[in-house]
Amino acid sequence: MASSDKKTHMLFNRFGLGVTSHGFKSLGSDPLTACLAEISATSAIITDPTLPTTARAIQIVSEIEEKRRLARAAQRNLAQGVSQPPVAPPTNAGMSSPPTPAPPPPPDPDELRLQDVFFAEMGARFRHGLAQPVGFTERWVMFWSNHFCVATRRGPIMRSTVGVYEREAIRPHVFGTFSDLLIAAESHPAMLHYLDQRQSIGPNSPAGQRRQRGLNENLAREILELHTLGVGGGYAQADVTNFAKVLTGWSITGNEENLDGFGGFTFAANRHEPGPQTVLGKLYGQSGQEQGLAVLRHLATHPSTAKFIATKLARHFVADKPPPALVARLEQVFRNTNGNLAALAKSLITAPESADAPFTKLRTPMEFLLATYRATGEKPERWQQLNNALNLMGQPLWNPAGPNGHPDDIASIAAPKAIKTRLDLALQFARPLGGKHDPRALAEAVFGETLSTETRQAIARAETRPQGLALLLMSPEMQRR
Repeated sequence: MASSDKKTHMLFNRFGLGVTSHGFKSLGSDPLTACLAEISATSAIITDPTLPTTARAIQIVSEIEEKRRLARAAQRNLAQGVSQPPVAPPTNAGMSSPPTPAPPPPPDPDELRLQDVFFAEMGARFRHGLAQPVGFTERWVMFWSNHFCVATRRGPIMRSTVGVYEREAIRPHVFGTFSDLLIAAESHPAMLHYLDQRQSIGPNSPAGQRRQRGLNENLAREILELHTLGVGGGYAQADVTNFAKVLTGWSITGNEENLDGFGGFTFAANRHEPGPQTVLGKLYGQSGQEQGLAVLRHLATHPSTAKFIATKLARHFVADKPPPALVARLEQVFRNTNGNLAALAKSLITAPESADAPFTKLRTPMEFLLATYRATGEKPERWQQLNNALNLMGQPLWNPAGPNGHPDDIASIAAPKAIKTRLDLALQFARPLGGKHDPRALAEAVFGETLSTETRQAIARAETRPQGLALLLMSPEMQRR
């Protein structure tokens, strides 16, 4: 195996989205430099003026709900003003005719509108990943988007904002500081809505005393458990409760706050729990929103956060049981740089432990689809079909089962049903492309000397080109990273 091919294969698969149809030569003689070049402040940004802002996405939902409210009111008025028509007697006494089935309801134009927003966001994300030379930037974005996940299952507002949340809160900060990324994610309306933060009211705040409502600890708990310190990171229930008090008032603007445009972040001072709070043994005496920002900045540089993030990165990119030396290396970089994510990314890519570890991870469903299109050079167009494929493989786009995100361990991804689904999808993808691609030539172009003898022979023995292409897509070289 040529060492240059092996190194390029490692970079493309472990840190990228797979070799493109142009093959190894597309990166020239220094693939590492090409991979590191994707670590830049602008590489993750998606600029598309046709996509909505967060405020506009939430306004779309509000407009739909208002239109439905008016339609329901009109139906009630009509029902109250018109009497029921008399029931006609049966025409044939003693004989009963089968009831006429009701026609299917027409498609809901409002639902189609939300679906259009979702698929426009999906298309922008997919195209961005396909356009990158290696794909490290998109892998990095997907990791952080899953780390700070939200989910469409929480209703229309979430379905309209999941894509713009990733574009506005995640992408601009993935190569900045962890502190900035943390604050952007936790203060975004999508996260506030997903974790019910608008329902959290300080018991001793003016609003709390008037409404007799109290805290919602969801956001505070998930920040500590899933976003920063991690389980076992040194916090107690009292820290969760006090942090929840600190975050009261973090909310989303509504009609009552801004009649001309709502759907952005707002701090509602009348809901904020007054007074200093102690979190992780540190007293925070700031007032208003600054109290929450101070806690987040402290959490962002906490030693437990450094260890938790380092472990999770090494586990995601290298191995389910990552090399301890790699975790220690990343943890030290995180602490020495106060959470500089560009430095962390560079250390991950260049670490000898990353290069030497065997390929034991499997591509996630989204990575598999992107790698398939990159390898074949095909251009995706049917977003509904791709979305269905992700659903079938068990990882719906922007819709994990819980706030801990989609799993990426081999036990979850390699379940028998999930692998069978991948095989079925590979066959469906390959069937119409049989006359367009020679799987043997494509395998050589994409994998070069890294292609195993077993895979090369299996493709050569395929009875048809579609079968050979499907075998290539399901090969260890294609599936493992």
